[in-house]
Amino acid sequence: MTEALHTSTLHSLPLLARGKVRDNYAVGDERILMVASDRISAFDVIMGQPIPGKGELLTRMALWWFGQLDGIVPNHLTGQAPESVVAPGEAAQVRGRSMLVKRLKPIPVEAVVRGYLAGSGWKEYQQSQSVCGVPLPAGLSNASKLPRAIYTPAAKAAAGEHDENISFERTARMIGPELAAQIRDISIRLYERAAAIALPKGIIIADTKFEFGLDGAGRLVLMDEVLTPDSSRYWPAESYREGSNPPSFDKQFLRDWLESVRIDGQPWNKTPPAPALPAEVIAQTAAKYREAMQRLMQPR
Repeated sequence: MTEALHTSTLHSLPLLARGKVRDNYAVGDERILMVASDRISAFDVIMGQPIPGKGELLTRMALWWFGQLDGIVPNHLTGQAPESVVAPGEAAQVRGRSMLVKRLKPIPVEAVVRGYLAGSGWKEYQQSQSVCGVPLPAGLSNASKLPRAIYTPAAKAAAGEHDENISFERTARMIGPELAAQIRDISIRLYERAAAIALPKGIIIADTKFEFGLDGAGRLVLMDEVLTPDSSRYWPAESYREGSNPPSFDKQFLRDWLESVRIDGQPWNKTPPAPALPAEVIAQTAAKYREAMQRLMQPR
């Protein structure tokens, strides 16, 4: 395990943007170097302490999933070594935690697919018996498996703000009905294949989100990370019981701790600066991510 990396500092390439986890650098006009740091965010606030090994783990899992999903839709990988585009002294910052990818025109829609009723979907169902305009049968409970996977897109928000759940009809108005339908259908296919791969390994993928862009020829391309614990709700299959959320393989442990924090006797208000993370919270969070990867990538 290499030393934890909170923020990359590459000087050989121009910085395009820093996200919650990834630092993106321009490699000419046609490629981007995506460096997965060890940063972690919760409630849209980036924590001050990194989770050691998280960036490498997310990259390994994303690359593995891109391979598993091959044949459904093209992806943004170039197949080139990230170390080949940075100065020799900077190779340690990118090795094992980076992807050298094609530069695309991003589509401002997060393609969310849900196979189970959880989180904001469960809250919305209780009020309207639907999720993002998709009607669902009566009598479902928290964590119920849906009769079939549903597509519930979100509009991408500016940095630091929450994405907004939207209807399919609104996505059609935003990007055109043909492209909206293509993204919906491909996203459901991606989810269904991934869920079928994960379940025999003891992981339920309750929901996930995909991101897409268009290449120079106007083709739809799968981009960013894919099916990691940062972008998906992973549940241990052996703990699944309809009616309550199982303990998930993601940052839920961190969120639960943050909900319990008191600052001057008051709950943390979920705005920066984040509370300092104790060593135990860092270690437990790292262990959750590691277990998800080990389960998923073990041979059948």
